[in-house]
Amino acid sequence: MNPAEIQAIVTKAAQAVEDGYVFPDKGADIAALLRAHLAEDRYAACTRPAELGSSVTADLCAASGDLHLRLLFHEDGAVGEEDQAALAAAWAEQARQTAGGMRRVERLDGNIGVIEVGPVLGHPGTAGGAVVAAMSLVADADALVIDVRGCRGGSPDGVVLLLSHLFGDEPVRLSDIESREEGTRQFWTAAVLPGRRFGPDKPAAVLVGPETFSGGEGLAFDLQEQGRATIVGESTRGGAHPRIGVVVHPQLELTLPVARSVSLFTGGNWEGVGVQPDVEVPADQALDTALALLRESLQDRVGQGTSDPAKTVR
Repeated sequence: MNPAEIQAIVTKAAQAVEDGYVFPDKGADIAALLRAHLAEDRYAACTRPAELGSSVTADLCAASGDLHLRLLFHEDGAVGEEDQAALAAAWAEQARQTAGGMRRVERLDGNIGVIEVGPVLGHPGTAGGAVVAAMSLVADADALVIDVRGCRGGSPDGVVLLLSHLFGDEPVRLSDIESREEGTRQFWTAAVLPGRRFGPDKPAAVLVGPETFSGGEGLAFDLQEQGRATIVGESTRGGAHPRIGVVVHPQLELTLPVARSVSLFTGGNWEGVGVQPDVEVPADQALDTALALLRESLQDRVGQGTSDPAKTVR
C-alpha cells in the first residue's frame, strides 16, 4: 500500500464514523482520533490491507470499547451497503452454505429437542425457510435447548422469526432497536407463522459462552428478559449495537454500529457486559447442565411440581 491509499482509506473510515456512529458525540471523537493518528503517520508501516485493517481496528476498539466497530479485511473482496444487490447475494450465499444458521437439529432421549445456531442466524428473506423447518422439527419435543455458544451474530428479524416459535399466537413485544436515522423500531413475535410452533408453555434453555456475540446474544437476552428460557453457560462477549458495512477499499469493510438494542424493562442492553447466565457453568458443560435441568423440570411437571425456583426451568 502507498501513502495515498492509506490516507484515502483512513479518511473515508473516519468520515463514516463521524457521520453514522450510533452515538454522535463519541463518533466525532473517534473520527478525530483516527485523523490524528493518520497525521502522525501511525499507519505508514502498513504494507498490506490486512495490516491496515488490524491496526485501525485496534485503535477503534481502544477508542470506543465497541466490539462491532472494526475495519475488516476480506480476501475475496468487501461488500457493503453501497451495493445492495451484491450484499443481498452475499447473505443469500452464506445462508445457502450454512442452512441459514441452523447448524444442527437433534432429538435426544426424553424427547428433548436441540437446535444449534451458528455461525450467523440469517435474515428471513434468505434463511427463513431453514429456520421454520428447524423449528417445525422440534415442535413436538417436550423441552428445547437452543445452543448459541458458537453464534457470532445474526439478523434481528431472523432472531424474531426463531423466537416467535417459542411464544403463542398473541404477539409479544421482545425489544426495541434505536438508530440515528430511523428512530425506534419495535420487534414483536409473529401472530402467524408458516410452520409449527414449539409453543409458549414447554421448558426451554439457551446455551451461551464467550464466543456468543451480537445476534446470538440478542436471542438469549430477549428470552431471558421475557422469562421464557433459562440461560446456561458463561457470560457472552457484549455486543448490542447493530451495524452496517461500509466499503473503504476493495478488501476492507468498516463495520459501523448505527443503532442500539434497548430493553423494554431497563432501557439498557448487554453492550460491554454480555448476557449473564441464569445458571453459570463452563461453556463446555452447558449442554449437560441444561439437559439435567430440563429433565428435572419435565419430571416435576409429571408429578406435583416443585416449590424450589432453582429447580424450575422456564
